[in-house]
Amino acid sequence: MVHFVGAGSGAADLITVRGKQLLEDADVIIYAGSLVNPQLLDYKKEGCTVYNSAYMTLEEVIEVIVKAEEENQMTVRLHTGDPCLYGAIREQMDILDEKEIAYDYCPGVSSFCGAASALNLEYTLPDVSQTVIITRMAGRTPVPEKEEIAKLAAHRATMVVFLSTGMLEKLSERLIAGGYEADTPAAIVYKATWEDEKSVVCTVGTLAQCAKENGITKTALMIIGDVVSHSHYRRSDLYHPAFTTEFREASE
Repeated sequence: MVHFVGAGSGAADLITVRGKQLLEDADVIIYAGSLVNPQLLDYKKEGCTVYNSAYMTLEEVIEVIVKAEEENQMTVRLHTGDPCLYGAIREQMDILDEKEIAYDYCPGVSSFCGAASALNLEYTLPDVSQTVIITRMAGRTPVPEKEEIAKLAAHRATMVVFLSTGMLEKLSERLIAGGYEADTPAAIVYKATWEDEKSVVCTVGTLAQCAKENGITKTALMIIGDVVSHSHYRRSDLYHPAFTTEFREASE
């Protein structure tokens, strides 16, 4: 059996209870060493074999899994954050399907959630934004033309941009071309929830400048939109005394 496990956004204690238990029970752990906190490996049992997939190809990862299956061992494939975002898990699952190897998926805390916690931020403020767009700039991995940054920016929704720290001047250019004003609030969060986490509030027009001033060159994500300034929002209806819900009647 193979368990795909989300390691969480950085801090070792942010892995889920289920994920921790799977790590403790694993005979083999294949972890994304470029981004996963190595402290999580402290949960492994004696005799567990550990592989760092940062140095492996997809074929080599599958080879390790197949060998473990032949020896009736349980494998944890440990991915950063939540594997559903930029985790390259589908290609692994498809091969496991072909080989009739059983697997499941334990979710984790994504870094976009960790970044919000670093800023005490709510992504969906009433009358400001009720939509969150998670995306990236095109780099060595292309982005579908219909999802080009400027086209997404036209919505003026909250935007969280992954894997683009090295392209911030271009990011600002495309965001402004799409409809954001240069003075739209923005933030850069470096290594969200890690011990060396750093967060910087800036604007769409000053993303590159602020990253340079703070020595941020990689492992960061950008948050774009008026929610960053958490102002001019409307009180939610859910807890308003004049709002009836399934659980209480309006009192006004």
